[in-house]
Amino acid sequence: MYQPPHFVETRLDVLHALIRAHPLGLLVSNGTDGPIANPLPFLLDADAGPHGRLRAHLAKANPQWRTISENTEIPVLVVFQGAESYVTPSWYQTKRETGKVVPTWNYAVVQVRGRARIVDDKEWLAGQITELTATHEAPRAEPWQVTDAPAPFIEAQIKGIIGLEIEIIEISGKWKVSQNRPIADRVGVANGLQAGGDTPAAEMAHLVRQFGNVTDG
Repeated sequence: MYQPPHFVETRLDVLHALIRAHPLGLLVSNGTDGPIANPLPFLLDADAGPHGRLRAHLAKANPQWRTISENTEIPVLVVFQGAESYVTPSWYQTKRETGKVVPTWNYAVVQVRGRARIVDDKEWLAGQITELTATHEAPRAEPWQVTDAPAPFIEAQIKGIIGLEIEIIEISGKWKVSQNRPIADRVGVANGLQAGGDTPAAEMAHLVRQFGNVTDG
């Protein structure tokens, strides 16, 4: 990943927080015909090893797991996309001063490289889907649980999936959130995004203020 110094993020807690907030990662691995990519919801075990460990499951009908199992010496890549937003130059003070501005795109992203292991174990899979479900149902007033479905049905579903563990050997983050712009431009971007009124824009506005030391709301 191209990493200009302005945008590099190395704090492990910040990187892990993005993964938890945006757990649908794009799993990329090498196949015989080239790269294979599939989006999967991941669980993060932050205390497993120096960088953490990812857990997920795939459909057994998905050929990606077989290519991974046949090429365990080749690391896989997982990309977690955080907040992102188009940035118009109309928000910049610099536009009014010199006109020397162009549009851009702000985003926060984490890339993980790791050693993948395929797990074909019913108990492991039951635990993974139970934890995954509990994690994402927790905010609901009446959380759905795996045990709400008939046991034979769940057992049949588990037979159709296979597990994946990824030991993280490298993790990198890029927060491109207007840090390279003058402070007046950062204020304009944050205010412009906030005025948009939608949740993704508001999330990016928060990042611009947080990482750009912007206090003007």
